[in-house]
Amino acid sequence: MAAVGRLAAVSLDTPDPAGLADFWRQLLDLEVMFESDDFVALQGAAVIITTQRVSDHVAPDWPSSAIPKQVHFELAVDDLDRAEAEALAIGARKAETQPAPDSWRVLLDPAGHPFCVTTLIPG
Repeated sequence: MAAVGRLAAVSLDTPDPAGLADFWRQLLDLEVMFESDDFVALQGAAVIITTQRVSDHVAPDWPSSAIPKQVHFELAVDDLDRAEAEALAIGARKAETQPAPDSWRVLLDPAGHPFCVTTLIPG
């Protein structure tokens, strides 16, 4: 069966597109392809990440399900401590719940979206 389409981008809702885009740009070493007050597109080798303004954005409340995370990133890393420290230095926050901190760390981006850094995904 042929694919219906291809994954072209992942979009993150936020009240601050420029700030959130800058966080992900630094975290993943991406380049800005397009930028406006309400929308920023970042490009890397394999995927485009966009951030778009949503005035009444409510951050997910993971691990609760009252406001589900709906989607999150898994970032493959070689060194959990180093990856966590670098993400925190550019604006991430560490989530209170850490289900398996020896294998992966749950962090929150500046808009509250959960993402993980993990050594469980082969490079």
